[in-house]
Amino acid sequence: MATQAVVERPPGKRALRARLLLLGPAFVAAIAYVDPGNVAANLTAGASFGYLLVWVLVAANLMAVLVQYQSAKLGLATGLSLPEILGQRLGTGWRRLYWLQAELVAGATDMAEVIGGAVALNLLFGVPLLPGGIIIGIASMLLLSLQSARGQKSFENAIMVLLGVIAVGFVCGLFVNPPDAGGVVAGLLPRFEGTDTVLLAASMLGATVMPHAIYLHSSLARDRHGFSHDPAVRTRLIRATRFDVAGALMLAGLVNIAMLLLAASSLRGVEGTDTIAGAHAAVTSALGPVVGIAFAIGLLASGLASTSVGCYAGATIMGGLLKVRIPLLTRRVITLIPALLILGAGIEPTLALVLSQVLLSFGIPFALIPLIRLTGDRKVMGIHVDSRALKIAGWTSATLIVGLNCVLIFLTITGQS
Repeated sequence: MATQAVVERPPGKRALRARLLLLGPAFVAAIAYVDPGNVAANLTAGASFGYLLVWVLVAANLMAVLVQYQSAKLGLATGLSLPEILGQRLGTGWRRLYWLQAELVAGATDMAEVIGGAVALNLLFGVPLLPGGIIIGIASMLLLSLQSARGQKSFENAIMVLLGVIAVGFVCGLFVNPPDAGGVVAGLLPRFEGTDTVLLAASMLGATVMPHAIYLHSSLARDRHGFSHDPAVRTRLIRATRFDVAGALMLAGLVNIAMLLLAASSLRGVEGTDTIAGAHAAVTSALGPVVGIAFAIGLLASGLASTSVGCYAGATIMGGLLKVRIPLLTRRVITLIPALLILGAGIEPTLALVLSQVLLSFGIPFALIPLIRLTGDRKVMGIHVDSRALKIAGWTSATLIVGLNCVLIFLTITGQS
């Protein structure tokens, strides 16, 4: 592993510029928090129950900040990604089984992103879903080739631009029809109204705290900054990472909340908003074609960026657990096949997105629990081990996330509503 050169602490404006140059890895990971699965869950929540579940997104985003910070810190403190550490600690049989479940959840993520992008192309240009999926696959290959040809920073910059497009696409509608301030404040009070709201809350949480982002961020931070044997350098990098994570996840959280508020203020009680296409039609009807186009562009940027990041995460998982590396573009072609099969079979895209979130829920404990155990282990982290307060916050978050996702799985399997 390359050794990071000692970074002097520059004064004044140079210090601020140095911190800004360190930003990037968290913005790539943050794409997982504004993918088409989030769009489906958040729009459904707002259209069906108004501002009731705003508190779920606020809580989920706070948990996401904690989890992504711990993942990045693990990579910087050890010089290893989470999959690499697990690959060293697990026996051959367990390692392969662990890789299989991680690969399945990464594949489910990637499938959802391609489907979401295909839906966006259909909304914008009337492109049939199957050709749309192929176009998204080719576009994501071009984006991934940027990382291969120009390095990680260029890839990060492209993703940050797409994240900005996503933000504009989903926030602009709020300026046309602002949400009710009283309703938003009331939505911050944690409560449920029946089984359907519990199911939706679990879906929103599952779509927010995603396993592949947990695996990926430890690798992104390590690959971007390298590993330094100097504790002082590691400490400065970890401190800078806090700003990276807080900024990226704050933006992603605001976009998610904006989706729900848009649906609550403009789509409440409107028929047909249980699908993305129906929600787009309702947004266009209520707020005008300009907002409808911005909405669809935001969805397109979400699908394109998140499928590229999902493919990147899958390569990180395979490399760390199996020590097998295949070219990103080859992997892109392979992982594109399931999404194209679903699109070709004519399955309702929004249903496929929802079901993919259920599959992701199975993978959350496998990524989250090892992460918290490792970052709380002084033998692994040294002086960068989690504080007592951080350990309590981490295990509390893990308990809530795993518990709600178990509820999601149970209600989905039993068909309760």
